[in-house]
Amino acid sequence: MKRRNFLTQIGATGLGLSLFNQANAGTKHVNAHGSFNKALNPVPGMFAAKGKILVAGGGMAGTTVAKYLRFWGGTGLTVGLVEPNATYYSNIMSNMVLTGERTLNQLAYNYNNIVTNFGVKLLNNTIASIDRTGKKVTLLNGNTIAYDRLILALGIDFEPLPFTDPNDPKVSRIVHAWKAGPQTTSLKNQVQAMTKNDTFILTIPPAPYRCPPGPYERACVVADYLKRIKGGGKVIVLDANMGPIAEPTNFNYAFNTTHKDVITYLPGTQLISIDAATMTVNTSQGSFKGKVINAIPPHKAPPLIFNSGLNNSPDSKWAAVNELTYETKAFPGSGIHIIGDSCYTAKQPKAGHIANAEAKVCADAIIQELNGGTINPLPVTNSSCFTPITNTSASWLSAVYKYDGSIMAPVGGGPTESNGANSHNYEDMLMWFNNLMADTGYTPTVK
Repeated sequence: MKRRNFLTQIGATGLGLSLFNQANAGTKHVNAHGSFNKALNPVPGMFAAKGKILVAGGGMAGTTVAKYLRFWGGTGLTVGLVEPNATYYSNIMSNMVLTGERTLNQLAYNYNNIVTNFGVKLLNNTIASIDRTGKKVTLLNGNTIAYDRLILALGIDFEPLPFTDPNDPKVSRIVHAWKAGPQTTSLKNQVQAMTKNDTFILTIPPAPYRCPPGPYERACVVADYLKRIKGGGKVIVLDANMGPIAEPTNFNYAFNTTHKDVITYLPGTQLISIDAATMTVNTSQGSFKGKVINAIPPHKAPPLIFNSGLNNSPDSKWAAVNELTYETKAFPGSGIHIIGDSCYTAKQPKAGHIANAEAKVCADAIIQELNGGTINPLPVTNSSCFTPITNTSASWLSAVYKYDGSIMAPVGGGPTESNGANSHNYEDMLMWFNNLMADTGYTPTVK
């Protein structure tokens, strides 16, 4: 099998864990309230688990785990998804919104599929607090919900940026756009208002952060846009890390060759302050003034993780988990699991594809435990992604992780990157993205 075809397929299958087509074939009828009808036929691999599972967060991790708990767990498993928003905007591909190659609406998804076809109960709300001993949560509206297992898939939050004057109204024009939505539109408008004489400044925080190749991808697509549409411009990349933390060969080539006339890349640059009034970024390597400042803040887990005492990673910013089950290490045996970007694992990145894979491992482990079965002692996850370098070419990376007795360790020494960027990869990128979103369980709002 050709490498690019392999990558395309694992975007849909998660190394064989997905039984998406079988699930569709096994679903005969679902009622309007989102629960399975008695006519549902079990499919190969379905279990007979019983219990109430509550999932918080409708991102890539939460939606996937809700879907697969219902699919693999069978009709005895009740799964509720607590998510305040009716629409999910994909962070993947959102850099292409900045350049007009995609619209935000094309990255909009709802939860109709997992409700209608998989029987997940959707609760448009937010969890305010967790009662571990009582095994219940309190929602923002004051209602309480009991659970047998609680899965937190809350995504990320941000540290404050060091503005010289946080109260300056001009601070509002400096956005991170690292959660797809209104800030993506704001940054798009700023980029598209640039001229060939303007400078785009991008600050990259210390790892870990969501989507390791994402900032470098953004630098490339903005540089490509400025060359193609504006006739020139400048992109200054101020990276707190000592070099690209993903696809170093491909990105160094892009910075030094493909976009050498536009991009200035400065690794090991520590952010000191941002003056919004003068649009100046002060760093360990000097001060830089730009027309557009895209400052990506350092990341941390959301408040519920901290308020619940689950932030037990070495730096106290994330939720450390048992990587065999994704149950919290802070309170073993509590039945609280954390997956996706807010959890801490030793080697796995924070990315949409890995969140999809973690969700499947977590779902399988919970079902086995509820059945009194044996947890898979050697789970495997994979992470792959494609990166647009220009509007017609893309590169890729791929990594596989396997449990080694203590952590999910990289197989073969770590991620593999493509031999450069090309048009075939760009075409495969589109298929990979669509397959991944379908496997996660989303319904696109725009056909």
